[in-house]
Amino acid sequence: MTPPSAQILTVAQMRAAEEALIAAGTSVDALMQVAGHGAADWVWRVSAGHKVTVLCGPGNNGGDGYVLAEAIRARGCKVAVVAACDPATDAARNARALYRGEVLGPEAEAHGEVFVDCLFGSGLTRPLSDPHYALLTRLAASHHKRVAVDLPSGVDSDSGAGLNEALPRYDLTVALGAWKFAHVLMPSRALAGQCRLVGIGVAEVPGAARMVEKPLLRRPRHRDNKFSRGMVLLVAGAMPGAAVLAGSAAIRGGAGYVKVAGGQGLPPELVAVPGDLDAALADRRIGAVLAGPGLGRDDAARARLGAVLARPHRALVLDADALNLLGPGLPSVAGAVLTPHGGEMAALEAAFGLEGGGSKVARATALAARLQATVVFKGADTVIAAPDGRIACGPHAPVWLAMAGTGDVLAGLLAARLATGAEPFTAACEAVWLHGEAAYLAGPAFTAPDLAAAVPAALASAI
Repeated sequence: MTPPSAQILTVAQMRAAEEALIAAGTSVDALMQVAGHGAADWVWRVSAGHKVTVLCGPGNNGGDGYVLAEAIRARGCKVAVVAACDPATDAARNARALYRGEVLGPEAEAHGEVFVDCLFGSGLTRPLSDPHYALLTRLAASHHKRVAVDLPSGVDSDSGAGLNEALPRYDLTVALGAWKFAHVLMPSRALAGQCRLVGIGVAEVPGAARMVEKPLLRRPRHRDNKFSRGMVLLVAGAMPGAAVLAGSAAIRGGAGYVKVAGGQGLPPELVAVPGDLDAALADRRIGAVLAGPGLGRDDAARARLGAVLARPHRALVLDADALNLLGPGLPSVAGAVLTPHGGEMAALEAAFGLEGGGSKVARATALAARLQATVVFKGADTVIAAPDGRIACGPHAPVWLAMAGTGDVLAGLLAARLATGAEPFTAACEAVWLHGEAAYLAGPAFTAPDLAAAVPAALASAI
């Protein structure tokens, strides 16, 4: 059996992957047994032997619930199964027939330690009916802990959108077969709680999106020097503090040398480059250029950005103010890495004639294709899109990252990873992972300088 992987599948991709397993000789019933028993292992851990209530819907997600309920009943756990309605698929009917406990109707009053939601899984595209919504919320409210199997009921698997208002929040979601976008995209990500994956033998799907995983980074070679390790040039502007933050992250993120064009009063690890920007940009030893943090948005800032874009670079990161200055009147940004948050993304979409609709994945993909650049669409659900169609979604990072200055740290990390030789999409994945790991290591209520200071420990864990 193929072990669980980092791939993220759409509903259509997941359906095709399951059909491939069935075509190869695996039955739907066998897949349901594997999925249900795998989910039962996690429910058993959460329940610690206390009473469990399983809500089963009409489809195969409900069938998974019957398998799960029988598995933990056989272990000696007290189980109550509530059927929202009769099973509507052969596999679900077979699973219900194999369950040896009592099945209660939707009007039943069930209480216990753990509520398990097997009402609807992936593929739901319309809101829950009023009776199903009332049943789901009532049972969720009457239990201390909540577990969703495959997905929280009432969310769109491909977009992460909530199909109903005020859906329950879960302590744990057990994904079945493969990750879905609802496990990583807001707002469903906030509902899902901790997420764990149960494999059912699904093969790798060509072109599928991926979760950002811990990278394996290369140590400097014995023959390396400060230039060959990777030199970063930061283009500072009206607010040099942001450039200092980015530079501090870059030097801690693996770069061997960080220069700041236009910077003043810099810490000793950063080198100020006075004088003409064109002369600074002409240095052939530059591995990556970063423009945007603290650049400003006036005519002088626009001129500095124009100078950066007019000169071809091996690697370029555009962040913050640089994104707000971009438009059709400036040179192409093809090959660059752009790091917009929500407001900056909307401005870029307006500037380059994009509608800006759809999921976060769709928006990042559209902008990457339009500009032929790699896009890191930041937020609680960071999405990385390459112009060739590759997609990666960031890991669950601490909520403490929602503060001023942390984006500058990410931009500096990105420039460092590019300067060390990683191609743009890979560098973006490495930087996003290091950024989140540094946040975990920094602890709660950190400052942006604290986050930059935690980068070396994050880097050490990946080499």
